[in-house]
Amino acid sequence: MAPRSRRPHLKPESKFESQIARWLAAGVIDAAAAERIRAFEAGDEKRATFRWPAILALAIGGLLVAASITLFVAAHWDRLSPTECFAIVLFMVAAFHVAAAFAADKFSALSVTFHAIGTIAFGAGIFLTGQIFNLQENWATGILLWAAGAAAGYAVLRQWPQAALFAVLAPSWLVAQWGITTRWGWRAEYPISAGLMALAAAYLSARRGAEDSATRKALAWIGGIALLPACVVGIWAAVETSHYTYEPWRETVSAERQLAGWAIAILVPLAVGWLLSGAESWKNALAVAWACLATVTAIYSHTKKPGAYVADPDFGMIVLLYAVCALGAAGLILWGFSDRRKERVNLGIAGFALTVLFFYFDGFMDKLDRSLSLLLLGVICIAGGYALERTRRRLVAKMEAAT
Repeated sequence: MAPRSRRPHLKPESKFESQIARWLAAGVIDAAAAERIRAFEAGDEKRATFRWPAILALAIGGLLVAASITLFVAAHWDRLSPTECFAIVLFMVAAFHVAAAFAADKFSALSVTFHAIGTIAFGAGIFLTGQIFNLQENWATGILLWAAGAAAGYAVLRQWPQAALFAVLAPSWLVAQWGITTRWGWRAEYPISAGLMALAAAYLSARRGAEDSATRKALAWIGGIALLPACVVGIWAAVETSHYTYEPWRETVSAERQLAGWAIAILVPLAVGWLLSGAESWKNALAVAWACLATVTAIYSHTKKPGAYVADPDFGMIVLLYAVCALGAAGLILWGFSDRRKERVNLGIAGFALTVLFFYFDGFMDKLDRSLSLLLLGVICIAGGYALERTRRRLVAKMEAAT
């Protein structure tokens, strides 16, 4: 009996085995080269098997270490002198980056984790330093400094955690500074609603293909997680604010500041979309236009009667608002289909389902008998969920066939 070959075995369904067979038949490679390719792919498959558990363990470990340090410092803060407190702050910021430098050659994933913890500790150090020395300063400036530190870290390290922190901290600073500048005056929420929806869509557009960097993948994850909550909360905030035509305890934001706020809400997502998508950024411009349209429609969804304090709902404008939301969901689906991105199609389907449910709750459920309203809700969930899932599967299948 012939001895068994000891070459690394690939699964029969491996896409590389058929390619190797074609290359051998065409004479592009010889048997020795084929063995080397099989060995390389087998090793790569083995490394990929253990990649996600290792990354998950490092991420959870990094969060636990950061949380334990925070709890330890908080528990002993009152017992420490200002010098000791400041020394701890400096140690936290420096120690993790030094540890990351030592681990860079041996375990790159661990180095990335340490650098990420060091950047998080930098933000904590900014606010703790302000508390130690009783600095009377705009607290939003601390977020700005933290964002600047994350940007500097990304410029030096080119690692995705710093880019993700900057992507979250920079808009957080803009919102915080806007609130301080306007003192959350009357109608201060409107630019924030439109800006955050548009920015989440810009982050979502970071993914272009299978060869995307970890930074682009992180930005797309942030956009995907934030998009639907930003739309729901932003539109809800605009609708709720439009209920009340005047609140004596709140100052009215001046027209100049309103114009500045809207300019920032429009230009920042456009700039981010251009940086991420280049020539395809016209699609981001459509997303920005939709966010502004949805916010303005929500603002005028209630009309004021003469002498009334609370505005009444305008049924025509409310229907138009839900039509705009459905249009946004359909646009997101088309965007994902044109760019061959499943996550955008899935989010668009989810957004359309939420639009239908909110429209039912808002327009019909309170006008029907309780049992009948629940029955119709169940029918809508079952039939609508089945139809949307079939549509999603067909779109995904067409995308995969066209790839």
